[in-house]
Amino acid sequence: MAKTAAKSDIRVVCENRKARHDYFIHETYEAGIELKGTEVKSLRAGRANLRDSYAEVKDGEIFVEHMHISPYEQGNIFNHEPLRRKKLLMHKREILKLFGKTREKGFTLIPLKIYFKRGRAKLELALASGKHTYDKRAALHEKSAQREVERALKERSK
Repeated sequence: MAKTAAKSDIRVVCENRKARHDYFIHETYEAGIELKGTEVKSLRAGRANLRDSYAEVKDGEIFVEHMHISPYEQGNIFNHEPLRRKKLLMHKREILKLFGKTREKGFTLIPLKIYFKRGRAKLELALASGKHTYDKRAALHEKSAQREVERALKERSK
């Protein structure tokens, strides 16, 4: 009962659907985002884009690059830069673990989605490795085969 109440507290702002197509997702992490006031207001309005964004570890801190948050429409001269580098808030131990894993060949940090959890902006970060075109084709083939099986089971139950 308590788990369903916790799930309803989460409101997804935007997702990076292309990431699951282009990368193998190995692990996911939750991180807070250090934002300015107008960025939070734009996120609440759902005006964000994660396409082509990535995260990297620099000097023991983790930052997300190329995450686009549109300027707030009612903002004034204090409006934010849309592609500003944003600091992610994680425990030092987790950051060091991610730093070690990204030094391995082929691993990168990709943001999967932005959501609000109990009023705070969070980012789901994935440790991922890139897919080749044949991997993408195989995944699409499996997905279509699964869809055919579900369709056949549905027709059989009628």
